[in-house]
Amino acid sequence: MLFEGKFTDDQNGFNNRITRLFGIPYPIIQAGMIWASGWRLASAVSNAGGLGIIGAGSMYPHILREHIHKYKQAGDKPFAVNLPLLYPDIEQHVAIIIEEKVPVVFTSAGNPKTWTAKLKDNGITVVHVVSSAKFAKKCQDAGVDAVVAEGFEAGGHNGREETTSLCLIPAVRQAIDIPLIAAGGIATGRAMLAMMALGAEGVQVGSRFVCSPEASSHQLFKDAIVAAGEGDTVLALKELTPVRLIKNEFYKKVETAVAQCTDVEGMKALLGRGRAKQGMFEGDMTEGELEIGQVSSIINNIKPAADIVAEIWAEFKLATANPFLY
Repeated sequence: MLFEGKFTDDQNGFNNRITRLFGIPYPIIQAGMIWASGWRLASAVSNAGGLGIIGAGSMYPHILREHIHKYKQAGDKPFAVNLPLLYPDIEQHVAIIIEEKVPVVFTSAGNPKTWTAKLKDNGITVVHVVSSAKFAKKCQDAGVDAVVAEGFEAGGHNGREETTSLCLIPAVRQAIDIPLIAAGGIATGRAMLAMMALGAEGVQVGSRFVCSPEASSHQLFKDAIVAAGEGDTVLALKELTPVRLIKNEFYKKVETAVAQCTDVEGMKALLGRGRAKQGMFEGDMTEGELEIGQVSSIINNIKPAADIVAEIWAEFKLATANPFLY
């Protein structure tokens, strides 16, 4: 066996630290992406055997509560909320998560020490997203239950280290003892097997799930992902916070500003407010910020989230039994 864990007797599930931690049959986690990961997508993934995540980063507190309520009405499977720690309404979000008895929280974009103890004191499983082995070790020291290590292939906000998943996962595996989830560049069962062989115990999938009917992102954005080819995404806005996005007219303005040595304040003014919502949610393919991963180049269709989970799992099982079958 290439990885730690084993298939269940009927081959329809998997038993390892990640599936036991979350109470799910498949170690497949849907990323909590802004403007894409509402209750519909999260419930579709969880009901299919993975772990669905509601992305709180684009939600006001009352909207988050509404999505949690709707998720609970759609089923009783485990789920999580993704909580960017730099969000201005963080205290209200944490209070709602505790009140609504959310079982799992994925934190990101901040210091895990800030909220991990409070969340765990309320019976919540805590996972933190990192882009380096150094910060993975800090997460373990902070008491989180698991870590997501995200390579720079991933869409959206990214690490400044620009470490690929192929290098990042083994480095993090060496640095920590707690369960490890791989993210960045994963859209297939073969990629899942590769990450498991490198030391991950589960995978977090983002871009592939954006191209599903249940994702709340705009149809034009989904179509742009399907049309994207190699080299159509780029890690930009490094002067502020690195973010991987599809090249468009807005990106060209960013590129021009960088070439002209525009200062940080000038870059902030160019980015403005609501640029991601403008692109991914409202469908402005020209001036919007279109955050998506490099793996978009092999995403060729839009299909139900349940079918995506089933497809990844079936390919993972086949690749495990026949690793050299193409």
